[in-house]
Amino acid sequence: METQLANTTVDVNEEGYLTNFAQWTPAVAEAIANSLNITLTPRHWEVIKYLQNEYKNDSPLSIRKIGKSGVVDIKEFYQLFPNAPLKAATKIAGIPKPASCI
Repeated sequence: METQLANTTVDVNEEGYLTNFAQWTPAVAEAIANSLNITLTPRHWEVIKYLQNEYKNDSPLSIRKIGKSGVVDIKEFYQLFPNAPLKAATKIAGIPKPASCI
């Protein structure tokens, strides 16, 4: 299904996750973050870039793995992305919802 984000038409699934990573842009990320009441800071972008790299390397994501990444600890991850941090972070990063998320 298509939706408009940051004046761009993007394909999303029923949960709002992008279905075509090639459509992701920083402006799309900002629009998704705004819809989740998150204002992106340089720390958010560091985590987003880490998540995207893991996705490109076909590496499964979990909160525990992110906490051990050296990029961000679990406490800060929850502060950056409150209310379902892994779901919010991956949605903003333009990657599919991890299998570890319900």
